Amino acid sequence: MTLTTIETPNAAYTLRRARRDDVDALVALMAADQLRSAEFAFDDETLAGYRRAFDVIDADAAQLLVALDDPDGRIVGTMQLTFIPGLSRGGATRMQIEAVRVAEDLRGGGVGSAMIGWAVEHARARGARLVQLTSDARRDDAHRFYERLGFEASHVGFKQYL
Repeated sequence: MTLTTIETPNAAYTLRRARRDDVDALVALMAADQLRSAEFAFDDETLAGYRRAFDVIDADAAQLLVALDDPDGRIVGTMQLTFIPGLSRGGATRMQIEAVRVAEDLRGGGVGSAMIGWAVEHARARGARLVQLTSDARRDDAHRFYERLGFEASHVGFKQYL
């Protein structure tokens, strides 16, 4: 399902809902990340786990995993959007943006900005009152990118691995 077309001076890209047969390409795009590459494996058992996770995400109406295709059909971007209803902020729904990736050869060309811009408008259209995301503390370039798009560093995050 096509969600929108992202036009840049060099090409038109198709933003669409990800499909199960995209999983290998999406994982490869995420694994190309310098900070996270060691976390990804491509053996049959691990790929089956990624596909199971995709099935859960895809079945959940509060989730949207997107793929960005270049004109040749190569997946060059992705992000996962999660809608979270809550009691805080007067019962506001917030949208969480996760796992944003753009192919390295396209960074700086406006594709990522257009993806995030679309995500914010999608959140607004679905009634969300807040868009939030997290970014690894070591990603200074990403922090500047999100700040240019109007996000502010407002919280400190904590994780506990299980």
